[in-house]
Amino acid sequence: MDYLSAPWRAHYVKSMPQQQGCIFCTHGSKADDKESLVLFRGTHNFIILNRYPYTPGHLMIAPYRHLASIQDAEKSASDEMMDLLKQSLGILTRHYRPQGFNTGMNLGHAGGAGITDHYHLHLLPRWAGDANFMPIVSETRVFIETLDQTYEQLYPYFHPK
Repeated sequence: MDYLSAPWRAHYVKSMPQQQGCIFCTHGSKADDKESLVLFRGTHNFIILNRYPYTPGHLMIAPYRHLASIQDAEKSASDEMMDLLKQSLGILTRHYRPQGFNTGMNLGHAGGAGITDHYHLHLLPRWAGDANFMPIVSETRVFIETLDQTYEQLYPYFHPK
């Protein structure tokens, strides 16, 4: 088996500020949606931009209720999450015209969850060649926009007039 080393990620991991409490509970209850990067609030779930995106438009859908597993969610909450996923797929398709998507949950530490106590669903637009050589040879990710620009561009889709 081959392993690919990414030593530049060590600085990111070590320099992350220590979060007090759950980030989804914190951002889900904040009044300032723009500051929290919350794009939409449903009855049981909210849609938030990933602060450390893999691709432009990387969204997460998280419940307000602090639960480690979707198995413990009420049907109305999990149904709404899937409805928000469908809505988000449509919005990201219209705005970014991606060639595909990755969507999923990492549940539990062994499942790769960075936040193990509050389940959430990732949605990433994808393009052929978006996983290019830049991070490997120059320790650089190339993005077409800032998080603030992403928020400003996507927010109107979730709040049509």
